[in-house]
Amino acid sequence: MAIKLSLVGIAVKNMAASLRFYRLLDLAIPEGQEQEGHVDVSVGGVRFAWDTVEVLREVYGGWADPTGHRVELAFDCGTRAGVDETYARIVGQGHRGHRAPWDAFWGQRYAIVEDPDGNLISLCAGD
Repeated sequence: MAIKLSLVGIAVKNMAASLRFYRLLDLAIPEGQEQEGHVDVSVGGVRFAWDTVEVLREVYGGWADPTGHRVELAFDCGTRAGVDETYARIVGQGHRGHRAPWDAFWGQRYAIVEDPDGNLISLCAGD
């Protein structure tokens, strides 16, 4: 049996706000799904899904707001300048920057932003 990653699910309180944010990361999310309880798209062979807390409450049989950061999503911005440009575009749209771009000790250009639900999203380039 071969096991492979199939889906990355993101819990959201406001679907429209979340989809707007992830479109800033160039995810091809079709318009017109802002009122849905579940949205998914394929990105590089892996499905990304957004589910509202109401949907997840049904799926899980309950819901408790999570605390802390447990999973990181990192988006390769192609170039070091791309990290800076993507960070500026996202923060310029009113989203919170968690850490401005810097040259990380492991050799990448790195920055961290928050999605509308407080998830930390890394932007990186250059190994």
